[in-house]
Amino acid sequence: MEQQAFPFWSLSPDQLLRRLQSSAGGLSGSEAERRLDQYGPNSILQRKRPSTGIIFLKQFKSPIIIILIFAAILSLFLGEPTEAIIILVIVFFSGLLGFWQEKGAANVMDNLLAIVEVKTIVLRDGKQAEIPIEDVVPGDIIVLSAGATIPGDCLILESSDLFVDESALSGETFPAEKEPAITPEDTPLAQRTSALFMGTHVVSGSAKAIVARTGRATEFGRISQRLKAKPKETEFEHGVRHFGYLLMEVTIALIAAIFLINVALHRPVLDSFLFSLALAVGLTPQLLPAIISVNLAQGARQMAAHKVIVKQLQSIENFGSMNVFCSDKTGTLTEGRVQLNDALDINGNKSHQVLLYAYINSYYETGFRNPIDDAIRERKGFDVSGYSELDEIPYDFVRKRLSILAINNGQRLLITKGAFQQILEVCSKAETPDGKSVPIAAVRDRITSEFETLSEQGYRTLGIAYKDVGGKERVSKEDESDMAFLGYITFFDPPKEDAADTIRQLEDLGITLKVITGDNRLVAISVGKQVGLEGDVLTGRELNRISDQALENRASGISIFAEIEPNQKERIILALKRSGNVVGYMGDGINDAPALHAADVGISVRSAVDVARDAAEIVLLEQDLGVLAQGVEEGRVTFANTLKYVFMATSANFGNMFSMAGASLFLSFLPLLPSQVLLTNLLTDLPEMTIATDNVDSEMIDKPRRWDINFILKFMLTFGPLSSVFDYMTFGLLILILHSSPQLFRTGWFIESVISASLIVLVIRTRKPFFLSRPSKYLGLATLLMVIITIAIPLTPLAEPLGFERLPLTFYPALGAIVVLYIFFAELTKRIFYARLKF
Repeated sequence: MEQQAFPFWSLSPDQLLRRLQSSAGGLSGSEAERRLDQYGPNSILQRKRPSTGIIFLKQFKSPIIIILIFAAILSLFLGEPTEAIIILVIVFFSGLLGFWQEKGAANVMDNLLAIVEVKTIVLRDGKQAEIPIEDVVPGDIIVLSAGATIPGDCLILESSDLFVDESALSGETFPAEKEPAITPEDTPLAQRTSALFMGTHVVSGSAKAIVARTGRATEFGRISQRLKAKPKETEFEHGVRHFGYLLMEVTIALIAAIFLINVALHRPVLDSFLFSLALAVGLTPQLLPAIISVNLAQGARQMAAHKVIVKQLQSIENFGSMNVFCSDKTGTLTEGRVQLNDALDINGNKSHQVLLYAYINSYYETGFRNPIDDAIRERKGFDVSGYSELDEIPYDFVRKRLSILAINNGQRLLITKGAFQQILEVCSKAETPDGKSVPIAAVRDRITSEFETLSEQGYRTLGIAYKDVGGKERVSKEDESDMAFLGYITFFDPPKEDAADTIRQLEDLGITLKVITGDNRLVAISVGKQVGLEGDVLTGRELNRISDQALENRASGISIFAEIEPNQKERIILALKRSGNVVGYMGDGINDAPALHAADVGISVRSAVDVARDAAEIVLLEQDLGVLAQGVEEGRVTFANTLKYVFMATSANFGNMFSMAGASLFLSFLPLLPSQVLLTNLLTDLPEMTIATDNVDSEMIDKPRRWDINFILKFMLTFGPLSSVFDYMTFGLLILILHSSPQLFRTGWFIESVISASLIVLVIRTRKPFFLSRPSKYLGLATLLMVIITIAIPLTPLAEPLGFERLPLTFYPALGAIVVLYIFFAELTKRIFYARLKF
């Protein structure tokens, strides 16, 4: 049911509560369920999980399959029931296999995505409850804090120092201040100070709000519908799509020619038509989508076992192809446990006053919780009961300061803590340990030198300043001026013991680590040296002075980007991508979302803020580069196994079908009946469905690899004709030497075709000699099973309805010799092929 569009920002909170039949305590659980059924999931895309029946029917959506089914039904009415029934049974069984694989892959992904589902806090039955954002309905009361994603279009009921990033809607870089208000109906979107919009997120502060619109009824939803924007196609998706087009073009041209030539040779039209369609089914990789889904889902399952959750399956290929990885140092190179080291006056000596003022600032801070404030608050022994907070100027990423207005015994002090340079720029004086004030110009060089010394030692150093504001009870950013610099607060985040080893592990995988940090260059260089990460350094100020082209030229050679502003991260990522790199970016903060979207692979951690976790395609359950490295290896295994199916579809399978098409032109009978063609295709597909479990040689995962359609074409044009050469040898053996009848010919050709196609999988799955690379247990068993089933079919009661005949014993050694020769020459060709081509 569609939601009504109305200017909710022009209503008072009470009016909107009445209109939406809600209350300050929120909806009841039963009412929320009813509204979810009424309005649907709170999703822009309105994604609906297809039913089991739809997934099954999808297996038969190919136009060729549909035509084949109709042709088989027509054959049934024209008096050839056996052939028609066999065709229909084989088509149904093929569809059943695809359905089973796709359904299993969907279930795996549902379970994995539930682990990293983005949730929001709502009031249900008067109590706070955490629910998936997709379950939010109009009338819900939501509770927001820094880092939270806005789950719908809302009206603020109450707020405290609330700042929201609306850049996704308004394009405005700076966060918008929000507070309860009533604004006219015709107020422009950017000026609706009491309204919150889906697709934005809280930068600082807190609020309660009532949800007025959800899903496609939101402002963000309407824009998305107008633009009809689709996610950018990954290189993997692009390659698979074009590979499908290539095979389809070859298939259409081939079956049209075969059908017309067979008709011209006065063969039965219906038989020729069915044969052409069956060839088309054999040539068309109809199981490609299912096998890719299973491979990717299996890869996602394996990656989850290594604490890496894949949110978008298609990102696995980019993850494995990644050759540049960008991340902050905190939590990746360091322990991520910020510890307060010391509080120092302007002379570098310990200072109780500096520590007290820092504690008051952090104690009363109400915005986004961060490790620095947590580390200060952990320092015990302070009694601040004599102080109370009057006002707060929240931290933001432009000022890089946080100010608290506190009162003690009638004295009102504005205490400011923040980045050293940003604190220094609002100070006109400095306070000495004995309480005297000196002009800042007189001590600036000494203060700065002390800061640099502390930074070179690896300490993250913040500045503390204060001033007496007289009788003021409210303050604004303009009050952060003419302050007194009091001293430094230093923090230490020790490097991880295994950081250097992990960096080497990434290098061994062909991945270059680049640190993008807001910390000053001296701290970043110090940490880099401790973990063995050395190289050129570029600061945010230097970045602002160079062009995009210059950055593109330099970016690949920079190891550490320091003193970086949040809006510069995306520029760095884009420059690295333009240099031809596949770039991964790991972020967990409010300001990381643009860079996560810009990267080829956006990576976050389970503990990240909602907006970062939502923007990421990969989520690490632990913030550890070792976990990332394991995930990359699993991603490459998945990509390598997917390529194996592509290579199989373009070698033996393609060669066999092409050979049958050619044989039908010079034989006086069809080389295989339509049902036999379909059975051949089904049996050769079965072992390939276990590819997801296969072992992968180490050389296939030791460096990033990318989808290369030209390489696949060369592979097809090399191994497809090789398969056809031995097919025609089989035809010659059966006709000229063994003098086979049509039925014996079809039986012999069926056995040789299926066995050779099954065994050749073991050759082309590896670049090594096949006997030096062991396949997985399931692939080996499936291949052996297919060989046994293929030999057994002509010996069973199924032989007669399928059109087969028991072979004389003399046929088996001859056919076996051809299979052995084929495997020998395929191995020889493989060695020459990979020696000449690098992939």
